[in-house]
Amino acid sequence: MLLRRRLTSLLSTSIVSPRPTLTLTPSPSSQSSLHFLPHSSNPNPSFSANGKASALGFVQGVRAYSSLLSLNDLRPRVPRKQKTRKGRGIGSGKGKTAGRGHKGQKARGSGKLGFEGGQTPLRRRLPKRGFKNPFSLTFQPVGLGKIAKLINAGKIDSSELITMKTLKDTGAIGKQIKDGMRLMGRGAEHIKWPINLEVSRVTVRAKAAVEAAGGSVRRVYYNKLGFRALLTPEWFEKRADYCQEQLDLRQNRRISRVAQYAGGPLEEYKKTVGRQFEDQHGEEQGAFS
Repeated sequence: MLLRRRLTSLLSTSIVSPRPTLTLTPSPSSQSSLHFLPHSSNPNPSFSANGKASALGFVQGVRAYSSLLSLNDLRPRVPRKQKTRKGRGIGSGKGKTAGRGHKGQKARGSGKLGFEGGQTPLRRRLPKRGFKNPFSLTFQPVGLGKIAKLINAGKIDSSELITMKTLKDTGAIGKQIKDGMRLMGRGAEHIKWPINLEVSRVTVRAKAAVEAAGGSVRRVYYNKLGFRALLTPEWFEKRADYCQEQLDLRQNRRISRVAQYAGGPLEEYKKTVGRQFEDQHGEEQGAFS
């Protein structure tokens, strides 16, 4: 506050704008005339006659402002109203019971959210409205005009089957896709060559436009896991390799454990088990043949 007062008084005295004063001057005519003459009380010649201040006065004010800053005037940025500390003695006014009063359910802090003392709570007094279908599916719409634009740009080969993964890789479908895509008829006039599409849903107009151009549209259904496998097959391939490695590791551990209990080396045990398996299956085949 002290720094603000000093700054205000300093700037008001250092930079003063000239004000026109009213003076009477003799005129050669018989009637006296009034003239406004610019007059400045500041003897500094840096101000021009038209009343505009130069940069010299501003620089002087900035220098004076910077000289007012000192370490003893610096204060930390703390909120004006601090948080009330409850239960910290009677001197604060919020000690002992901390504003809760004596005894009772509210004083002990065991009240349940939404409990109104036994009467029907508000959430049960209000009527229900609408419902949420747990089996609803969300399809992202894609127009034929966008597909034709991607084909003209060379991002999609019209001679191959266009799947939803192809549309996702080329940017026709965004990341917000959930259950599939719906082929719309927007821009159907741009389809002038046969294309083969594989989508989740298709409108009547879009199907008629594709078939009129000599193409075909096939509807396919994918569940959550199957649709994810269609869009990101590399993730499932990685998981499959990992699972196969774990299965091989478990099988080798099991064979080594059995060989250790049998008392023979691992390779000999494998050969023995292999011969017994071949002999057993060979005898079974001979018996059944």
